[in-house]
Amino acid sequence: MKKNPSRLWLSILFVLYLIGRVLQLFAGRVPNVFIVAFHVLPPAVFTVIHGARIYGTRGILVFVGLCLGVATFFESVSLRAGFPFGHYRFTSLMGPMIGGLPMMLALAYVGMSYISWIVGLALFGGEEKLLWGRRIVLMPLLASCVMTAWDLSMEAVWADIDRGWVWRDGGFYFGVPISNFLGWLLTTYLFYQLFAVYLRNRETISSRPGQWHSAILFYLLSASGNLLVIAPSSLGTVFVDATGKRWMIANILWTSRLVSVFVMFPLGVIAWFKVSKRSGSIVKRICIDLPTGLLATRRSRDRCNPS
Repeated sequence: MKKNPSRLWLSILFVLYLIGRVLQLFAGRVPNVFIVAFHVLPPAVFTVIHGARIYGTRGILVFVGLCLGVATFFESVSLRAGFPFGHYRFTSLMGPMIGGLPMMLALAYVGMSYISWIVGLALFGGEEKLLWGRRIVLMPLLASCVMTAWDLSMEAVWADIDRGWVWRDGGFYFGVPISNFLGWLLTTYLFYQLFAVYLRNRETISSRPGQWHSAILFYLLSASGNLLVIAPSSLGTVFVDATGKRWMIANILWTSRLVSVFVMFPLGVIAWFKVSKRSGSIVKRICIDLPTGLLATRRSRDRCNPS
């Protein structure tokens, strides 16, 4: 049987990401840089490997370039002018910075934005269809909502509990301003939209829907990982934001879990079953169209004639 090196690497990346989520249970005892790295690097590397299989090397490099370009531009503008996310500053949690912007943050955009794009495409039922007409606008909009759901689940945790960044003016969502989530919608929509224009009428999407399950699984793993987040005992029970308003840490954690269970999980599960249904339809169509004699392998025959 022919081995698939990229599948092996994808499996390794799943394991590394799972390790990162489990390390959250040891927050305060494990260096933060390791936890952040295991959260950020596996999805980013996954994007390059998996994206090359779906869109080709050129296609995924275009995606990464658009993602990094648009995201770092708006993050840099917001750091200085407060638009579109709001006024904030990063701490040393996420490691080395360039112009006040952590390099790890840029990689976080790459990983989760690609995974959210795939989930959005699966939800839209577009894994084998060309992007054309109104799909060019609606598809990026749906994907940006999937990505923002991820941010909604973890923003307050990373800002209030992990202290990765500080919101200058506080906000209604546990000290996070609503403008942050509107900014996520705008930023992700723009680079998704640019990528959709690039893909317009291009037959670059893989014809094997089963390949999409791994990206959807990554999104579900992210949601599951949010259920493991705990706050170090050294933080106490209350978070005080920059305006002096007090927020219960337990409420922050439970809100993250609820968003994960009732928003992220449904998105991922629906996407999973849509892809599975699509894959089954393809097999059924092949079995109807091909003469029995052309089902050359035992595996092909078994799929068309299950016991």
